[in-house]
Amino acid sequence: MPWTTADIPDQTGRTVVVTGANSGLGLVTATTLAAAGARVIAACRDVAKGRAAVARFAGEIEVRALDLADLASVEAFAAGLDGPVDVLVNNAGVMAVPRRRTKDGFELQLGTNHLGHFALTCRLLPRVTDRVVTLSSSMHRIGRIRLDDLNWQRGYQRWLAYGQSKLANLMFAYELQHRLLTAGSAVRSMAAHPGYAATNLQSHTETVLDQLLGMLNHVVGQSAEMGALPTLYAATVVDLPGGSYIGPGGPGEIRGYPRPVGSSGASHDRDVQRALWEASERLTGVRFAFADAR
Repeated sequence: MPWTTADIPDQTGRTVVVTGANSGLGLVTATTLAAAGARVIAACRDVAKGRAAVARFAGEIEVRALDLADLASVEAFAAGLDGPVDVLVNNAGVMAVPRRRTKDGFELQLGTNHLGHFALTCRLLPRVTDRVVTLSSSMHRIGRIRLDDLNWQRGYQRWLAYGQSKLANLMFAYELQHRLLTAGSAVRSMAAHPGYAATNLQSHTETVLDQLLGMLNHVVGQSAEMGALPTLYAATVVDLPGGSYIGPGGPGEIRGYPRPVGSSGASHDRDVQRALWEASERLTGVRFAFADAR
């Protein structure tokens, strides 16, 4: 039988943080978990839009400001939380945008998709009791971690930059799991990808691709509700092993019900995982709580 939201265990008493929860996959993830009984903290860049988005849904959802493209905002968000966080869902992201920089000078896709989530996770990790779920993409397969030029100072290519950021998400999830195990922690790190889900992620290239991708959304894309299922699976299946990667089970992992899936050989390169982690610490100035455990 396919796994659906009907299989989500009761989430009463649990606190979940979901980034980018004002639309698309993040909104579905947040509202579904709230409907299952969780207290959800919806971390959104635009608080007004976030509150308007969740207003029509039942459950306990609190919207708080978080701009992943600003490390000061990440620090303030983390400092403003109190009590344990059972699950952190690193969902927010941007795709194939023109060459831009974050407030801290990072290439926007790497800065938002990876470095912002890296800093957030490291700051919240002492309070996480169950798991961290980080969203990647099947586009991680076109990515390469450019350790000599992570921030694309030279020859920016938007799709390759997106692929790098999504590969970074996946390698971060795997390396986090390695470090948690080494530290003897019971917290688990998971990764997920939505396949091709029809959301507004595809509408920010600021080129004619926006129209083409909009048409593909109707022809190929599955709904945000289906696209969020791998995230929900990774966030709630009780006995799921740490280090799992969850995606759609259909052909090419484009659509379908969630199941564990594989990832590129590059994503399992332990040397690059460690090097990316260390570079992320240097760039963000934030260290993992168990960084000295090897």
